[in-house]
Amino acid sequence: MSSHIQQLDAELTAELGRVVVGAQSAIRALIIALLARGHVLVQGVPGLGKTLLAKSLAQALGGEFKRIQGTPDLMPSDIIGVHVFDERERSFAFRPGPLFADVVLVDEINRAGPKTQSALLEAMEERQVSVERSVFALPVDFMVLATQNPREFEGTYPLPESQLDRFMLRIDVDYPARQAEHEVLERYGGGAQDAPRLDAVGRLDRTRLDAARAELAGIHVAAALQAYVLDLAQASRVHRQLLLGLSTRGALALLRAARIAAGLRGADFVAPDDVKDVALQVIAHRLVLSPEALLEGARDVDVVHGLLTETAVPR
Repeated sequence: MSSHIQQLDAELTAELGRVVVGAQSAIRALIIALLARGHVLVQGVPGLGKTLLAKSLAQALGGEFKRIQGTPDLMPSDIIGVHVFDERERSFAFRPGPLFADVVLVDEINRAGPKTQSALLEAMEERQVSVERSVFALPVDFMVLATQNPREFEGTYPLPESQLDRFMLRIDVDYPARQAEHEVLERYGGGAQDAPRLDAVGRLDRTRLDAARAELAGIHVAAALQAYVLDLAQASRVHRQLLLGLSTRGALALLRAARIAAGLRGADFVAPDDVKDVALQVIAHRLVLSPEALLEGARDVDVVHGLLTETAVPR
């Protein structure tokens, strides 16, 4: 019999697959982040369905969904909210911005300026917002899905390291396989009436999500496996091609993601292969390459592959 985690995985994969084609690996990463209450950075060139993927997940989860479009003139108050004077009450009242939602899609986050990007830091880490000496709590399952264009594109601002570290996972969306792209053309190429219909995505039973999260506590993590995660973190911090390695927050995210990966395969213990399975999505975006490594053409994903190859695996 499948576990609650596997049942949740099967249900969400089926529902999102009603409108999203050829994105199985991305859907799986979203499920990992959902179970861990993490945030996700989705990176890729325009036109590959990143926004559709985020909207479909929000539809499946229910709750309130808000979208923020990253632009150079976007200000922190535009997403957090402002105090306005209420004539009837003769006092100032706080009007919350789009950040106060269960699922927040920040589209093209790296087109927003650094000041606005930084406004998300407290919300993503502490699930609260501070405005003029007042603190406002965000929803319990508050989740940020941010899409990002590659850095080489015009008019983008690289995200600061402190914000990248707050994203549990980064999903790199590439061009779909030919068969999947053919299915997209067949399904949505007939005209405007064939555009993706989000109402085709059924809503998830929230009790199933709670049961799956509770089940995670029963998945065993051996001391040797924890040591393996620490070895990977330490190796990244002394790597010759890196200025900044994996943080403690990143090591925690790696262990949590590996535990969920074990649950998705129906195991009651975490194996080194579970760590390797999620390492690329958890570690790569947290690394800062040295100028010399950039001149050599090194990529963060290549460094992660090297760390996994060079770090001894526990038996």
